[in-house]
Amino acid sequence: MPLLSTLSGAVIGITATLIADRNRWQREEVRHALEARREVYTEFVSALKAAGEEIRAVALGDHMSESARDAAVREAVRGTGIYTASERLWLVGPPQVVAAGNEAFHSLRAIRDAYAQGVAVGSAEEAPLIAQRRTAMAQMRRVMREDLGVGPLGIE
Repeated sequence: MPLLSTLSGAVIGITATLIADRNRWQREEVRHALEARREVYTEFVSALKAAGEEIRAVALGDHMSESARDAAVREAVRGTGIYTASERLWLVGPPQVVAAGNEAFHSLRAIRDAYAQGVAVGSAEEAPLIAQRRTAMAQMRRVMREDLGVGPLGIE
């Protein structure tokens, strides 16, 4: 009987330790996945902002020809790392975040294309594109914050 009690106690102790270790491991995995998404989201949002600033700067500049402007605007976007950041978002983001990020990305591309075609910064043609981008960016930030467990800002 004492041997059976000892063995039972050992099995219970080992089982409890294994369960605690597994629970700790799962918590660490969840924390790590959250941190990875936070990093990817930050990289993507930063690249979107940088691309927007770059294309705006190019659009404000003087260009000898329409093709030179087109090439400069497209190169400005490529240089920001937005395409790599976008792919990372597609790999780790949940569907709602990827969809919102894709919408923000496409709104930036619409502005890029407009600038490449000669639309002037501050023009009436630019205004709806800027409004669409602001809306898409606000939606993207909202779903990212929701996914990260951060409450809404209430200022957008």
